[in-house]
Amino acid sequence: MSGFHAFAARSAALGVFAAAASVSAPAFAADCDRDCLAGLITQYQDALAAQDPSALPLAADVRFTQNSQEMQLGEGAWETVTAKGEFRQDYLDTHAQVAASHFTMKEGADDQLLYSLVLHLEDGQIGGVETLVQRITPESRFQPTELGKPVPHMNDPVPEDERLSRAEMIETAVSYTEGLRIGSFVDVTAPFVEGTNRIENGVITAGVGCGRDDCDMQTQNIMEHPDITASVAAVDEENSVVLLWMNFGDTGSYGPGNALVTFEAFKVYGDGIHAVNAFFPTIPVETRREWEGTDPLPADMMHMAGK
Repeated sequence: MSGFHAFAARSAALGVFAAAASVSAPAFAADCDRDCLAGLITQYQDALAAQDPSALPLAADVRFTQNSQEMQLGEGAWETVTAKGEFRQDYLDTHAQVAASHFTMKEGADDQLLYSLVLHLEDGQIGGVETLVQRITPESRFQPTELGKPVPHMNDPVPEDERLSRAEMIETAVSYTEGLRIGSFVDVTAPFVEGTNRIENGVITAGVGCGRDDCDMQTQNIMEHPDITASVAAVDEENSVVLLWMNFGDTGSYGPGNALVTFEAFKVYGDGIHAVNAFFPTIPVETRREWEGTDPLPADMMHMAGK
């Protein structure tokens, strides 16, 4: 019996499931600190690798989505992963009680799964599990080269006098989205500091090592994304990172009726953006997030608001 089906059998009655969850779940304070949030991500990874979510500290009415599709926890990638991968980058929002991460999982002998996770906590338990997944096979266009190492500068210490407020961090990160919308990071003055890299699905696509003629983050040629939408998924104030959910819209370049949908992280402090990391699948353009953001977009960016 698979982990999911065993879990479903044990949880056939809501009352039974709730009782089992209360017994198996560790005790949490109402607010989960950074160690607690990171620990929940580790528990989730371990459960995913075992294909068995039953040991997780779940709320009775836990909600689960994969690529914005409603599923039962234990379905989707839960039924195909075989082991944990080598990459993980966390984004921990103690204010909103959100534990988010980019990490890799293995499928079979040769394939890997790029897994974006956002855990929504309710009274110390997991009330919502939001995921985006992208499978990388030997035939995939993007072959990751950067997933066996930390994201450059994403975890650099932040000088106290260069820290920004939560609102200022979000405004800086969303300037990137606005640059994609109009097709220019120069015209919106998205502030990239010298040495900033953008890594997408484990490949350097801008900055040092990008392998293109126009690698400069500020001046790189980018297409317009007039229908891009965004939502704030997490703000890691201690590490000065903003995680945005974005749907790039139908530009005609991702296949008929498709768009890139991403959780993209921005290290922001001082003069601007210091690092960018994104995992994204190509999925139907009508995909909406269908989860509330932790924070609203800045008032002058609400034209890109997406739920």
